[in-house]
Amino acid sequence: MIGAMFRAVLCLCVLAGAALAQDSGKRRLTDRDDLYGWEAIGRLDIGTRSFCTGTLIAQDLVLTAAHCAMDRTTGQPYAPGEVKFRAGLSNGHALADRKVVQIAAHPDYDPGAGLSPESVRADVALMRLEEPIPYGIANPFALHSGRVAGNEISIASYGRGRSEAITRERSCRILERRQGLITFNCDITFGSSGSAILARNGPRWQILSVVSAVGNDGRGKIGFGMELSGIVSELKAIMRRDAPRPKAAIKRLQVGSGKSGSGAKFIRPGGS
Repeated sequence: MIGAMFRAVLCLCVLAGAALAQDSGKRRLTDRDDLYGWEAIGRLDIGTRSFCTGTLIAQDLVLTAAHCAMDRTTGQPYAPGEVKFRAGLSNGHALADRKVVQIAAHPDYDPGAGLSPESVRADVALMRLEEPIPYGIANPFALHSGRVAGNEISIASYGRGRSEAITRERSCRILERRQGLITFNCDITFGSSGSAILARNGPRWQILSVVSAVGNDGRGKIGFGMELSGIVSELKAIMRRDAPRPKAAIKRLQVGSGKSGSGAKFIRPGGS
């Protein structure tokens, strides 16, 4: 079944993106009370060209789709400062604006390849922010662990026609989980890419997957995400490996003072 649906996605994404909107079950989060608990979701502005959705999973780490993090013309991650995360953006005002200074995309993701099950499974990236966002402003979402009870999920994202505030769809459904892919019927559109697919774990919503692609199987809209198991840990390891090394600080000795630039005393031969 997934193979047949994916053939429909390959066709319809290229032509129109299957971006017909449905308004049932969605709510626009426009004031501080509405945003409570959803502040960790933000718009990722890629220069002035386009945008995606991202979600904080730590004070300085944003989870999103790899195709939101890679420059198709170069095949490389966007340069530091080229992407900005705008936490809780609503009507032009963000709770916190942070530049992205490091990106780690899944090593199997190829931005030049066509849409396929393989590309969706690898369509995950992490972005490190220039400065952490305090917990008092936005509380990061946890990754889902354990079994998912039922097939209910929720999505909160930005998108075409709803780019100035988070739109939350309270309840939509998983259609199928197979071969490392998750299909669902949430109402997503351009700009929703990278948003977290949330599943309940007790009283809390946690991140189950990331929105990668959208299409139509002839009966309705279908979204595609991936199983995240192990991927985020792998991306964190890549970030640690590739993190810019801090520059060594060199302090000059103050000639004749017997002290370093930091005020530390040095013992002179034969006494102090």
